[in-house]
Amino acid sequence: MKVVNRNTNSADRPQQQYELLRRRLARVGYITQGSVQDRTARSGGGAGYQWTRKVDQKTITVSLTAEQFSKMKDAVSNYRKLRQQLKQMEKLSRSIIFQTAPHPGRRKRLSQKVLGIK
Repeated sequence: MKVVNRNTNSADRPQQQYELLRRRLARVGYITQGSVQDRTARSGGGAGYQWTRKVDQKTITVSLTAEQFSKMKDAVSNYRKLRQQLKQMEKLSRSIIFQTAPHPGRRKRLSQKVLGIK
């Protein structure tokens, strides 16, 4: 039977979530910006697989092999997950800092929106 510890301080929860996200970062595979397209079903020929990204406000497109497409698809997916994870870590960081670090007394309490944690 699993025992649940209900005495966990609510202030520790953001720290635990942050640590979990930090450990996940170590397991991220290859990453890349952009998007990949499978255009093999198109009639009329042309590139079968493509990777597209923006460089200096210009769109760059690269033709890929099937193997490159598969790996780039995973890398693009990893990049998007990483960006989302970093946003979560950023919010948790602000939450932890404002909860744990001393700050001046205020007449009006700072909202979650102002702190960027909502």
